[in-house]
Amino acid sequence: MTFDKGSLILVDYTAKVKDTEEIFDTTIEEDAKKHSIHEQNVKYQPKLVSIGEVSYPVLKGLDEALAKTSVGDKLTVEVTPDKGFGERDSGKVRMIPLRKLGEDAEKVSVGDTIEVDNKRGIIRFIGSGRVQIDYNHRYAGKTILFDVNVIKSLDSPNDKIDGILKNRLPVEDTKISFELKDKEASITIPEEILRADGLQIMKHFIQLDVFKFVPTLEKVNFIETHVNKQTQEKKVEKTPEKTTEKTPEQKTA
Repeated sequence: MTFDKGSLILVDYTAKVKDTEEIFDTTIEEDAKKHSIHEQNVKYQPKLVSIGEVSYPVLKGLDEALAKTSVGDKLTVEVTPDKGFGERDSGKVRMIPLRKLGEDAEKVSVGDTIEVDNKRGIIRFIGSGRVQIDYNHRYAGKTILFDVNVIKSLDSPNDKIDGILKNRLPVEDTKISFELKDKEASITIPEEILRADGLQIMKHFIQLDVFKFVPTLEKVNFIETHVNKQTQEKKVEKTPEKTTEKTPEQKTA
């Protein structure tokens, strides 16, 4: 069974550059540690993919290959530059005065990614008071190999909402909670991100995704519970200490 456009699926993958065997991305924490690309703040989990859609996209070549797979399939997908990170464009390689980097001029080195004029680029050369910046994608012109494991198809409303929340909320999966009743979904926002920057944006995209992939729903509620920590601290202070009464034998001991 292949997947229709708009299908939500979960996949694990590890990606590497075909020519150099450089592994640069993975959804599997063990692989990230093994290949020294582990990032402490990254939430390693199966990737949520919406086939043929922009909501949860992957490279075009990978998307086309996934559309022809089924749950349980394990395969290697080869993605060429035209359906991957694009061909290299020499016009995107610029030479600029080193002084334009300001305070960063003495800190940067070849291979660093830096932002100049609101564009991110990679430093390819430094010398004679100049710096060469490559605004092509780091893997432009490269053929990429994806080792893929198609784990699950999210078909029920419950599975779809669960997948969306795990993707959108930067918390452990065990802290994600929601209730689905009739045509209404109630989502509990974990206390630890109640004051997080961008929470409103997270909620905005969550409700957009939920309504898109579960069109039968009419309402999405976000439940936020704020606890008065000062009151809690006072209650702790007033809690009497437990005492143990000694027996007559212990008193005379």
